[in-house]
Amino acid sequence: MRPSPVRLLNILVPVKRAVDYAVKIRVNPQQTGIDTNVKHSMNPFDEIAVEEAVRLRERLKTAVKSIQAVTIGPSKSSETLRTALAMGADSAIHVELPDSSAAPEPLAVAKTLRAIIQRKQENSEPIDLVILGKQAIDDDLGLTGQMLAGLLGWPQATFASKLDLDLDKKSALVVREIDGGGEEIQCRLPLIVTTDLRYLLCNTEPRYASLPNIMKAKKKPIEKLTAADLGVDLTPQLEMLKVAEPPKRIGGGKVDSVDGLIAKLKEAGITAV
Repeated sequence: MRPSPVRLLNILVPVKRAVDYAVKIRVNPQQTGIDTNVKHSMNPFDEIAVEEAVRLRERLKTAVKSIQAVTIGPSKSSETLRTALAMGADSAIHVELPDSSAAPEPLAVAKTLRAIIQRKQENSEPIDLVILGKQAIDDDLGLTGQMLAGLLGWPQATFASKLDLDLDKKSALVVREIDGGGEEIQCRLPLIVTTDLRYLLCNTEPRYASLPNIMKAKKKPIEKLTAADLGVDLTPQLEMLKVAEPPKRIGGGKVDSVDGLIAKLKEAGITAV
Protein backbone atom coordinates (compact mmCIF):
# COMPACT_ATOMS: atom_id res chain seq x y z
CA MET A 1 0.00 0.00 0.00
CA ARG A 2 1.44 3.35 -1.02
CA PRO A 3 1.65 6.06 1.66
CA SER A 4 -0.65 9.00 1.08
CA PRO A 5 1.16 12.04 -0.31
CA VAL A 6 2.05 14.82 2.11
CA ARG A 7 -0.29 17.76 1.67
CA LEU A 8 1.41 21.01 0.74
CA LEU A 9 1.64 23.64 3.47
CA ASN A 10 -0.40 26.82 3.59
CA ILE A 11 1.15 29.54 5.75
CA LEU A 12 -0.68 32.60 7.08
CA VAL A 13 1.32 35.63 8.23
CA PRO A 14 -0.59 38.43 10.01
CA VAL A 15 1.14 41.81 9.73
CA LYS A 16 0.39 45.19 11.26
CA ARG A 17 0.92 48.76 10.09
CA ALA A 18 2.54 50.64 12.97
CA VAL A 19 4.37 53.90 13.57
CA ASP A 20 7.91 53.44 12.27
CA TYR A 21 10.35 52.35 14.97
CA ALA A 22 12.66 55.31 14.22
CA VAL A 23 9.95 57.94 14.79
CA LYS A 24 9.95 59.81 18.09
CA ILE A 25 6.52 59.24 19.62
CA ARG A 26 4.53 62.33 20.63
CA VAL A 27 1.12 62.71 22.28
CA ASN A 28 -1.52 64.40 20.14
CA PRO A 29 -2.92 67.78 21.27
CA GLN A 30 -6.22 66.21 22.39
CA GLN A 31 -4.32 63.78 24.67
CA THR A 32 -6.43 60.93 23.34
CA GLY A 33 -3.47 59.00 21.92
CA ILE A 34 -0.25 59.45 20.02
CA ASP A 35 0.25 61.61 16.94
CA THR A 36 -0.24 59.24 13.99
CA ASN A 37 0.47 61.80 11.28
CA VAL A 38 3.99 60.38 10.95
CA LYS A 39 5.81 57.70 8.98
CA HIS A 40 4.39 54.18 9.31
CA SER A 41 5.87 50.83 8.35
CA MET A 42 5.41 47.13 9.00
CA ASN A 43 5.75 46.13 12.65
CA PRO A 44 9.38 44.87 12.95
CA PHE A 45 8.37 41.61 14.65
CA ASP A 46 6.00 40.90 11.76
CA GLU A 47 8.81 41.54 9.29
CA ILE A 48 10.68 38.70 10.99
CA ALA A 49 7.58 36.51 10.63
CA VAL A 50 7.34 37.20 6.89
CA GLU A 51 11.05 36.51 6.47
CA GLU A 52 10.77 33.18 8.30
CA ALA A 53 7.81 32.12 6.15
CA VAL A 54 9.78 32.88 2.98
CA ARG A 55 12.85 31.07 4.33
CA LEU A 56 10.73 28.02 5.13
CA ARG A 57 9.71 27.87 1.50
CA GLU A 58 13.32 28.25 0.41
CA ARG A 59 14.32 25.36 2.70
CA LEU A 60 11.35 23.10 1.95
CA LYS A 61 11.25 23.94 -1.78
CA THR A 62 7.93 22.84 -3.28
CA ALA A 63 6.44 21.65 0.04
CA VAL A 64 5.02 25.13 0.74
CA LYS A 65 1.95 25.75 -1.40
CA SER A 66 1.20 29.34 -0.39
CA ILE A 67 2.23 32.18 1.89
CA GLN A 68 -0.59 34.62 2.52
CA ALA A 69 -0.25 37.87 4.43
CA VAL A 70 -3.21 39.40 6.26
CA THR A 71 -3.75 42.75 7.94
CA ILE A 72 -6.60 44.52 9.72
CA GLY A 73 -6.58 48.27 9.36
CA PRO A 74 -7.42 51.39 7.33
CA SER A 75 -6.90 51.78 3.59
CA LYS A 76 -3.23 52.72 4.00
CA SER A 77 -2.56 49.28 5.51
CA SER A 78 -2.50 47.96 1.95
CA GLU A 79 1.00 49.48 1.69
CA THR A 80 2.10 47.11 4.46
CA LEU A 81 0.64 44.18 2.56
CA ARG A 82 2.49 45.25 -0.58
CA THR A 83 5.72 45.16 1.43
CA ALA A 84 4.96 41.60 2.54
CA LEU A 85 4.18 40.64 -1.06
CA ALA A 86 7.45 42.18 -2.24
CA MET A 87 9.32 40.17 0.40
CA GLY A 88 7.91 36.92 -0.99
CA ALA A 89 4.28 36.38 0.09
CA ASP A 90 2.04 35.09 -2.69
CA SER A 91 -1.21 36.87 -1.89
CA ALA A 92 -2.84 38.93 0.84
CA ILE A 93 -6.08 39.64 2.67
CA HIS A 94 -6.99 43.15 3.82
CA VAL A 95 -9.75 43.42 6.43
CA GLU A 96 -10.41 47.08 5.81
CA LEU A 97 -11.48 49.46 8.58
CA PRO A 98 -12.63 53.08 8.35
CA ASP A 99 -9.70 55.51 8.53
CA SER A 100 -11.17 57.09 11.66
CA SER A 101 -11.57 53.85 13.60
CA ALA A 102 -9.28 52.86 16.45
CA ALA A 103 -6.86 49.98 16.10
CA PRO A 104 -8.60 46.71 17.02
CA GLU A 105 -7.74 45.10 20.33
CA PRO A 106 -5.86 41.76 20.47
CA LEU A 107 -8.95 39.66 21.18
CA ALA A 108 -10.79 41.23 18.24
CA VAL A 109 -7.76 40.59 16.01
CA ALA A 110 -7.58 36.98 17.17
CA LYS A 111 -11.30 36.45 16.46
CA THR A 112 -10.87 37.98 13.00
CA LEU A 113 -7.93 35.71 12.22
CA ARG A 114 -9.91 32.71 13.47
CA ALA A 115 -12.76 33.65 11.13
CA ILE A 116 -10.35 33.89 8.19
CA ILE A 117 -8.81 30.50 9.02
CA GLN A 118 -12.24 28.89 9.34
CA ARG A 119 -13.31 30.49 6.06
CA LYS A 120 -10.29 29.05 4.30
CA GLN A 121 -10.98 25.65 5.87
CA GLU A 122 -14.49 25.72 4.40
CA ASN A 123 -12.99 26.59 1.00
CA SER A 124 -10.65 23.56 1.19
CA GLU A 125 -7.62 25.78 1.75
CA PRO A 126 -6.72 24.82 5.33
CA ILE A 127 -3.99 26.78 7.11
CA ASP A 128 -1.20 24.63 8.55
CA LEU A 129 0.97 27.30 10.13
CA VAL A 130 0.41 30.84 11.38
CA ILE A 131 3.56 32.90 11.95
CA LEU A 132 3.22 36.35 13.50
CA GLY A 133 5.32 38.75 15.52
CA LYS A 134 5.29 38.22 19.28
CA GLN A 135 4.06 41.80 19.80
CA ALA A 136 3.43 45.09 18.05
CA ILE A 137 5.69 47.99 18.92
CA ASP A 138 2.80 50.44 19.26
CA ASP A 139 0.88 48.79 22.11
CA ASP A 140 3.45 46.15 23.22
CA LEU A 141 0.66 43.85 24.40
CA GLY A 142 1.94 40.58 22.95
CA LEU A 143 -1.39 38.76 23.23
CA THR A 144 -2.77 38.04 19.77
CA GLY A 145 -0.87 34.82 19.04
CA GLN A 146 -1.76 33.25 22.37
CA MET A 147 -5.42 34.24 22.09
CA LEU A 148 -5.64 32.88 18.54
CA ALA A 149 -4.19 29.56 19.67
CA GLY A 150 -6.72 29.41 22.49
CA LEU A 151 -9.66 30.20 20.20
CA LEU A 152 -8.62 27.57 17.66
CA GLY A 153 -7.44 24.97 20.16
CA TRP A 154 -4.10 24.76 18.34
CA PRO A 155 -0.64 24.29 19.84
CA GLN A 156 1.43 27.44 20.24
CA ALA A 157 5.14 28.21 20.31
CA THR A 158 5.70 31.77 21.50
CA PHE A 159 8.88 33.90 21.47
CA ALA A 160 10.39 31.58 18.87
CA SER A 161 13.98 32.02 17.69
CA LYS A 162 14.20 28.91 15.50
CA LEU A 163 11.66 26.82 13.61
CA ASP A 164 12.17 23.49 11.83
CA LEU A 165 9.35 21.48 10.25
CA ASP A 166 9.13 17.70 9.89
CA LEU A 167 6.54 17.19 7.17
CA ASP A 168 6.52 13.40 7.49
CA LYS A 169 5.55 13.62 11.15
CA LYS A 170 3.47 16.79 10.61
CA SER A 171 5.30 18.42 13.50
CA ALA A 172 7.60 21.33 14.24
CA LEU A 173 10.67 21.69 16.43
CA VAL A 174 10.82 25.18 17.91
CA VAL A 175 13.45 26.90 20.04
CA ARG A 176 11.82 29.62 22.12
CA GLU A 177 13.25 32.31 24.36
CA ILE A 178 12.87 31.90 28.12
CA ASP A 179 14.48 33.68 31.07
CA GLY A 180 17.18 31.04 31.42
CA GLY A 181 18.10 30.89 27.73
CA GLY A 182 16.40 28.72 25.11
CA GLU A 183 13.72 26.04 25.41
CA GLU A 184 13.25 23.37 22.73
CA ILE A 185 9.71 22.13 22.21
CA GLN A 186 8.03 19.87 19.66
CA CYS A 187 4.53 20.73 18.45
CA ARG A 188 2.10 19.15 16.05
CA LEU A 189 0.66 20.96 13.04
CA PRO A 190 -1.43 23.07 12.64
CA LEU A 191 0.51 25.48 14.82
CA ILE A 192 0.71 29.11 15.95
CA VAL A 193 4.24 30.55 16.14
CA THR A 194 5.18 34.03 17.40
CA THR A 195 8.63 35.30 16.44
CA ASP A 196 11.18 36.96 18.72
CA LEU A 197 14.02 39.34 17.93
CA ARG A 198 16.59 36.58 18.42
CA TYR A 199 15.73 35.49 14.89
CA LEU A 200 17.95 38.41 13.88
CA LEU A 201 20.86 36.82 15.75
CA CYS A 202 20.23 33.21 14.71
CA ASN A 203 19.44 34.10 11.11
CA THR A 204 20.00 37.03 8.81
CA GLU A 205 17.84 40.14 8.99
CA PRO A 206 14.60 40.45 6.99
CA ARG A 207 15.36 41.03 3.33
CA TYR A 208 14.85 44.35 1.66
CA ALA A 209 12.23 44.38 -1.05
CA SER A 210 14.08 44.78 -4.34
CA LEU A 211 12.69 47.00 -7.10
CA PRO A 212 11.77 44.05 -9.36
CA ASN A 213 9.93 42.38 -6.47
CA ILE A 214 8.15 45.62 -5.64
CA MET A 215 6.93 45.79 -9.24
CA LYS A 216 5.84 42.13 -9.11
CA ALA A 217 4.01 42.75 -5.83
CA LYS A 218 1.71 45.24 -7.57
CA LYS A 219 0.30 42.36 -9.63
CA LYS A 220 -0.24 39.98 -6.72
CA PRO A 221 -3.84 39.69 -5.49
CA ILE A 222 -5.14 41.40 -2.34
CA GLU A 223 -8.58 40.24 -1.23
CA LYS A 224 -10.66 42.98 0.41
CA LEU A 225 -12.93 42.00 3.29
CA THR A 226 -14.82 43.75 6.08
CA ALA A 227 -15.53 42.73 9.64
CA ALA A 228 -19.15 42.16 8.62
CA ASP A 229 -18.04 39.71 5.90
CA LEU A 230 -16.33 37.64 8.60
CA GLY A 231 -19.08 38.03 11.19
CA VAL A 232 -16.82 39.63 13.81
CA ASP A 233 -17.31 42.69 15.99
CA LEU A 234 -14.26 44.96 16.22
CA THR A 235 -15.87 47.46 18.62
CA PRO A 236 -13.26 48.37 21.29
CA GLN A 237 -13.97 47.05 24.78
CA LEU A 238 -11.58 49.52 26.39
CA GLU A 239 -11.80 53.31 26.46
CA MET A 240 -8.69 55.47 26.47
CA LEU A 241 -9.32 58.23 28.99
CA LYS A 242 -6.13 60.23 28.65
CA VAL A 243 -2.60 59.94 27.29
CA ALA A 244 0.15 62.17 28.67
CA GLU A 245 3.89 62.39 28.21
CA PRO A 246 6.05 61.49 31.22
CA PRO A 247 7.38 64.47 33.21
CA LYS A 248 10.64 65.85 31.92
CA ARG A 249 13.70 64.84 33.87
CA ILE A 250 15.22 67.51 36.05
CA GLY A 251 18.98 67.83 35.91
CA GLY A 252 21.05 66.90 38.94
CA GLY A 253 23.28 69.18 40.99
CA LYS A 254 26.79 69.07 42.37
CA VAL A 255 27.97 69.46 45.96
CA ASP A 256 31.44 70.22 47.27
CA SER A 257 31.39 68.09 50.39
CA VAL A 258 29.53 65.46 52.37
CA ASP A 259 28.05 68.18 54.56
CA GLY A 260 26.71 69.86 51.42
CA LEU A 261 25.18 66.56 50.27
CA ILE A 262 23.47 66.04 53.64
CA ALA A 263 22.09 69.58 53.50
CA LYS A 264 20.69 69.00 50.01
CA LEU A 265 19.07 65.74 51.10
CA LYS A 266 17.44 67.48 54.04
CA GLU A 267 16.12 70.20 51.74
CA ALA A 268 14.54 67.48 49.61
CA GLY A 269 12.91 65.95 52.70
CA ILE A 270 15.15 62.87 52.66
CA THR A 271 16.36 61.73 56.06
CA ALA A 272 18.65 58.90 57.10
CA VAL A 273 17.04 55.61 58.06
